[in-house]
Amino acid sequence: MPSFQPRQTAFLGSALFCVLFLALPVTAQKPLEPEEQSKEPSKVVSVEVTPSQSTAAIGGKLQFKAVGKDADGNVLPDPPKYWYAAPFDAAGAGQNGEVSFFQPGEITVGALIGKKIGYAHITVTKPHIARIDLAAPSAPLTAGASHRLIAVPRNPSGDPRSDIALIWSSENMKVATVDAAGLVHAVKPGKTRIRATGDGVTGETSVEVVKNAMSGLSITPVSTSAKTGDTVHFIAKNRNGASIPAEIAWSVEGTGAQIGPDGGFVAEKPGTYTVIGAVGDRQASASVVVAPRDIARELQVVGHVMPPDEQFAEEWIWDHYAYLSAISDKLYIFDISDPAHPQSADPLKVDARLINDVSVTPDGKIGVITREGASNRKNGIVFLDTSDAMHPKVLSEYTATVTGGVHSAYINSHYVYLTDDATGSLRVIDFVDVKNPKEVARWQVESSGQMQVSLPDGAGVETAGRYLHDVQVIDGLAYLAYWRDGAVILDVGNGIKGGSPEHPQLVSNYRFNYDELFGSGWLAGSHAVYRYKNYLFVGDEVFPAVFSLASKERIPVRGIVHVLDVSDIQHPREVATYSVPEAGSHNIWVVDDMLYMGYYNGGARVLDVSGELRGELYNQGREIAHFWSGDSKGYRSNLPFAWGAYPYKGNIYVNDVHGGLWIVKLGNHKAYTAATEPPR
Repeated sequence: MPSFQPRQTAFLGSALFCVLFLALPVTAQKPLEPEEQSKEPSKVVSVEVTPSQSTAAIGGKLQFKAVGKDADGNVLPDPPKYWYAAPFDAAGAGQNGEVSFFQPGEITVGALIGKKIGYAHITVTKPHIARIDLAAPSAPLTAGASHRLIAVPRNPSGDPRSDIALIWSSENMKVATVDAAGLVHAVKPGKTRIRATGDGVTGETSVEVVKNAMSGLSITPVSTSAKTGDTVHFIAKNRNGASIPAEIAWSVEGTGAQIGPDGGFVAEKPGTYTVIGAVGDRQASASVVVAPRDIARELQVVGHVMPPDEQFAEEWIWDHYAYLSAISDKLYIFDISDPAHPQSADPLKVDARLINDVSVTPDGKIGVITREGASNRKNGIVFLDTSDAMHPKVLSEYTATVTGGVHSAYINSHYVYLTDDATGSLRVIDFVDVKNPKEVARWQVESSGQMQVSLPDGAGVETAGRYLHDVQVIDGLAYLAYWRDGAVILDVGNGIKGGSPEHPQLVSNYRFNYDELFGSGWLAGSHAVYRYKNYLFVGDEVFPAVFSLASKERIPVRGIVHVLDVSDIQHPREVATYSVPEAGSHNIWVVDDMLYMGYYNGGARVLDVSGELRGELYNQGREIAHFWSGDSKGYRSNLPFAWGAYPYKGNIYVNDVHGGLWIVKLGNHKAYTAATEPPR
């Protein structure tokens, strides 16, 4: 066993699965009961929902009505069987037709009557902002210098906005002026307040201007070399070597590189660049020659297993075994002693529509699987005796507080940290007595708009608008991918906030604006988290609002990986991204400075994450390899849908939704050529 315990996450919560269920052909839905089979076939040929189009505000509600009509347009007495709203994270529908709205964008409201669905389309307007964050310069400005201030308008939820028109002003224009872009021009020594106003809200910060008493400026290193993606730190000092008590304005001559306000330089393109540092009218320059990163390697297929006509979810690899969960009621089991020829055992079956997560304790004795869609509506998690790994047996179940379904689970010590689909909360289950597991904690965000939604056919209630997707626990800190609420960090034993597994305490929250990132009408949120060194990798998941999982048609997906620097754990900041064009991110592992992940329709990817990370990693030539995991005999023919990629004992195990389990190996180095240079 490796010393770390990586985990994989899944992509369908029960709330989302309800949307999928609605999108399935009627023949794929719940079989008719005998008394239903004897009834006369429905005459409904169309469903009319009113209002068919409208607008709404966040926090608002609309009452909808639906009628079924026959072939002649006559209204029939059949009532709606159920209502839904999609994306489920942006709106929620009660079974009386009342819909509540939580996020801006385009909402589809659907009503099922007979075997037909009618639709309405609602535009939810963006909210007024609550505040404007405006950071002060890191040091005083010298007379004659310029500095662009960054203003971040934020919604009441804390989500950043970039569409707010701002009006800038200076309280004392004799000290400093500011233009329409927020560029401050220092005029003479003194202090002033700079304000940014928009949407009825004002943010402000102080700016100090000092006399430029420098006799000259020097930059080190004067000349250096690097590779694409390397971060080089330039330092400016007074000519006599003293530190400069004023802000330094950095710039780069040459396209394909950037430099931060701290002098950190990184290039995407090979070439020669000139770095300029300026303090008022004093400036100095340095040069840097950037070579290609040149790290690409071949990938060789070692083995492949693909049980027929299945879609697959999680994998767990340990010792010489592989567990592969299906988007069904089966857990597939393989002996991978010979990775080229995996040997299978009979799959383990449980009562579930899908098994999402699967993991095993470090000693290999206890396994945990998560369930959604059980026929008895008691989902939760199942504990397995895995001492005979090829023939696991059910030890116990925990369903008491998580009957609505569990999407992801993370084992840490004798605790399981799991996601509760029904309430969007984190639950902590103590299994020190594995036959009698018990819940010891619950924690949830409260900032989202949310409502309790009654599910069809008396299946209970669920919280729409709040969704927890992934958990990782390291060194007493729990990292949560909280969908629209972004990345959340909790103290569960680290001590920074006095937390414990029984009493989780909030440390920090970093939010993204998914409406701006991907546009309206998408089901989008923070999906996966992985802590490595001083970075937290946060992967998006972005799907259409409504789609059919059972269909053989391509499902378009999107999403990127955000890299947060968590050196200051209470104030995370985004420093880099990893964006594979026209593909959707999924599970993430990072081991020995290499990131392995499933990028859905982009296949499996291997990325160099050594050193300091800044900018767009894809463009920097940091990709070591990628693997096209589609298969002509896959569930969707020749369409990769890579869920994850897990390195183990020299091989990489790629679990693909359509194509089963691939076992691949990094091969020889590929020489750098113009053809392998990243696209621009």
